[in-house]
Order: sequence, then structure tokens, then C-alpha cells
Amino acid sequence: MLRQSWFSVLVFFTLFLFSGCTNKPDDIQPFKPTPYLIEVPFPFPTSMNIPSDNPMTEEGVKLGRYLFYDGRLSGRTHPDSLMSCGTCHIQANSFEAGINHPVFQGGFVHGLSGEYLPHVMLPLVNLVWNFSGYGWNGFLFPDNTDQRFQNIEDFVRIGVTAENELMGDTNQVKNLFQGIKGYPELFGKAFGSEVVTFDHIEKAIAQFVRSLVSTDSRFDKYLRGELQLSPSELNGYVLFTTEDGADCFHCHGGSANPLFTTHLFYNNGKDTTYSDPFDRYSVTGLESDRGKYKAPTLRNIAMTAPYMHDGRYNSLDKVIDFYSSGVQLSPLIDPLMHHAVRGGVQLTMTEKADLKAFMLSLQDDDFLSNPNFSSPVSFPDEN
Repeated sequence: MLRQSWFSVLVFFTLFLFSGCTNKPDDIQPFKPTPYLIEVPFPFPTSMNIPSDNPMTEEGVKLGRYLFYDGRLSGRTHPDSLMSCGTCHIQANSFEAGINHPVFQGGFVHGLSGEYLPHVMLPLVNLVWNFSGYGWNGFLFPDNTDQRFQNIEDFVRIGVTAENELMGDTNQVKNLFQGIKGYPELFGKAFGSEVVTFDHIEKAIAQFVRSLVSTDSRFDKYLRGELQLSPSELNGYVLFTTEDGADCFHCHGGSANPLFTTHLFYNNGKDTTYSDPFDRYSVTGLESDRGKYKAPTLRNIAMTAPYMHDGRYNSLDKVIDFYSSGVQLSPLIDPLMHHAVRGGVQLTMTEKADLKAFMLSLQDDDFLSNPNFSSPVSFPDEN
């Protein structure tokens, strides 16, 4: 009896081990996405706003690019209801609608419902270095508890669901892409699961947007010693970076801040009364924030008209004229507007031309035409 019991135990463990081996597929590979590395040239910041739960990967950026440009992101497939991020964010216009958009006249954008956005767009460039929230007022989302990361992921959700944008339903969107050939496999490679979730849609598009880095303008090449700026561009640079000149650098940076924005909020003297429900005050509730808006980057500035939060200026010349002689003094104007008491910096015609020449040197043609940032030739179900 004892020998029979030991024999039974031996048979049991043999069968257990054998069944365990046969139930483990040999072809399952561990989930190991490829890190996406952003080259940070001198003197760009090394600190980047990349959430720990959404690291940059080659697979995530690839998926995000498809989603960014896929008109079915609205959750619909009818030709009249197709709309994507790329519908409004045009690469040639530094991922802003631009004043020359074929659909949105003058750069004023509306969604599928026909309702217009309250402000003109801001460009999607170098946002991986932005830590101060997004949009003209740095809007914070109620469910966002990490104040360091008022993130692009949040804005993807708003863009898809807002009535003045894609006017979609998150469940409808994720179910649609779950059924589109090729997409589940891409989600699996990017996030380790072929189950499409809207959280992963947000994260993939956010990764692609963070990859939109512009660091190769004429001015960048000048800083790296690769070319010499023209005398007019150099004169404009001196004006840009001096308080007795055009006094631009406090809000827009310079060689020490190559982002050409502080990503902070200023009342620049456009108005003397403030009734806009979407200024910085609408976020903070501080009286001192009335009439304040984010200082946009000046990179690729020639391509991002119309200018100011409400698109009131349709040319760069008009913006320069405003800062030269159109500034309006008010109790809430930012103290960095040093020349407000005399209406502006009072530039001569030659100085205006030189300042404009310098700002045009901030245009990065490679960024505006980089095929890695453009719409895919085909989408997953077309391959």
C-alpha cells in the first residue's frame, strides 16, 4: 500500500509539471517597446514634461501619428463627419490652423457642430518642454491632481469630446478603432494589449505631439556656429534682447531660452477692460490675472497668423506696430511692459524691419516639412 501511494504521488506531480509546460506557449514574447529618444541640442532644456505613466516609445509615437491624422477619431465613418487633430493642426503652419487654412477662414476654427473655438489656436511645437498647462490660459482639468503635469493627454480627450471640436463619444471612438483592421496590433505593440482603450488613444497621440520638436532654425544654426546671420537679423536680435530696444526677451526668451517663450501668462496691454471668460483669471480667480494670456512661442512665427488670443492681427507687421506704439496702459498691465507709459517701444521703420528679420530667422523649414510628422501615406487598414 505504501509503495502504491508513493507511486500515485509521483504520477500526480509528473502530470502537473507536464501540463504546466504544455500550457505555456513558446511564442509569447515579453512586452518590450522601443524607447523614443528626443535629441536635446545645446542650449535647450534637459528637463522634459513626460509623465511616468506614458514614456515615449517608437511604437507609441507611430500609433499616435496614425491617430492624429485619422479622420475617424471623431468616432464616425461617414465622409461628412470625418475630423482629426490634423484637420486643424497643419504641419506647414507649425501645427496651427493658420490664416490660409482651406476650410477655416482667417484661422478661426470650428468643430463638427459648427461652433467656433473661443480663441484662435496655439501651435503644437516643443510642447515636451511645457510645464505650465496648455491653451491660452493654462487650463487645469478638475480630475488632474498632479499639478506638474497639466498634460497633453487631457487635451486629447477634450479635443475629441468638445462640441466645438470633434464632438465625439469616447466609448464610440475606442469601439470603432477596436474593429479597424491593423489598429489592435499597433495598440498591442505600443501598450502591451490589443484591447483599445481611450486612455491609450490619449497617450499615443500625446506621445506623437511631444515628438514635434523644432530645433533647427537659422538662428539655431547661428548659435551652433554653422552659419552667420545677416546684419539686419543681428540688429534685430540685439533689439529683441535689450530693454532699450524692442524689449521682447522677458516674455519670449532668447539665446538663453531657445524655446522663445517662458510658457507664462502676461497682460501685454492689448486692452484696458477685461470681460473675456477664457483669460488666466478664469483659471486662477485672481484679479491680477485678468487679461493675461500665455506668451506663445515665436518659433515659425511667420506661419502662425492670426496673432494674439483673439486673432486680432493678421500679419506680423501689425504685431510689431502694436508693441511699438499701440500698447494701452492699465492698472493690470504686466510690469514687464516697461514702455507702456509711452504706448510702446517706439521703433523706427528700420528697427521694425530688423526685428522682423530676426524673428523670421526662427523658422525651421525642416520641422515644417519633416515626413515623420506628416500625414501617413496610408492607414493601418489600407496596408
